[in-house]
Amino acid sequence: MARRERGSARPSGDERQDAILATAESLLAHRSLGDISIEDLARGAGISRPSFYSYFSSKQEVVIALLTRVIDEVEQALSTLPAEPASAAGDPWRSSISVFVDVFTKHEAVAATAMAARLHSPEIQALWAAAMESWVDYSARAITSERKRGAAPDGIPARDLAVALNLMNERVLSASSAGEQPAISPSSVVDVLASIWTLSIYGAPPEATTSTAELPRAYSTAVIDN
Repeated sequence: MARRERGSARPSGDERQDAILATAESLLAHRSLGDISIEDLARGAGISRPSFYSYFSSKQEVVIALLTRVIDEVEQALSTLPAEPASAAGDPWRSSISVFVDVFTKHEAVAATAMAARLHSPEIQALWAAAMESWVDYSARAITSERKRGAAPDGIPARDLAVALNLMNERVLSASSAGEQPAISPSSVVDVLASIWTLSIYGAPPEATTSTAELPRAYSTAVIDN
C-alpha cells in the first residue's frame, strides 16, 4: 500500500461524494443501474462499502444527486439567456433548446437512468416534475412576451403550448438517449425541435419570414396564396 505523504491533505467528505457520483456516471455509460453494486461505487471512489453509507443511503440517492446536478447545469445555462426573446441575438428558441440538448447529451446515461427510475421512484418523479414546471414557466413567459409585442399570434393558451412543447422535448431526447426506435438522429434533434417550436409559436417556419414581427402576416399570406 502506498504511504500517504506527510502533510498531504486527506480527501474531504465533498471530494469522496464527488468521487462516488463520478464513478456512478462513468459506470452508467456502460451498465444499467441494476447491474451496478454498492461495492462497485465504493471501490471506484476509493472507499469502503460502510463508508459509502456516510454519503448516500442507496443507489437511488446517487441517481437523485446526479439528476440534481444535471438540472442545476441546465438552470445555470438558461440563466445566461435573455428573459425575453426580442432582446436576444440570433434565434432565442434554438439557443434555449440547444441548452437542453447539449446538457442532456453530455449526461446521456444519467438522463436515461433517471427517466427509467422515475417510474417507480416518487422522489425522482417529484424532482423531475419540479424541473419541468420551471422550464414550462420559462417558456410560457417568453411566449406571452412575444404575443404582447405582436410578434406571435394569440392561440393556444401560452402555458398549455409551453407544456406540450416541453413534453415533446423530453420525449424526443429520451428516445434519442435510450437508443429507441423510432428516434430522431442526434445530429438533427436541435434543428427539428427548433423548427417545431417556431412554427407552433409564430405560425410559420423560420425560413418563411424576414423578421420576427412579420411572422403572423407572412403566415396568413402563405395560407391565402395556397
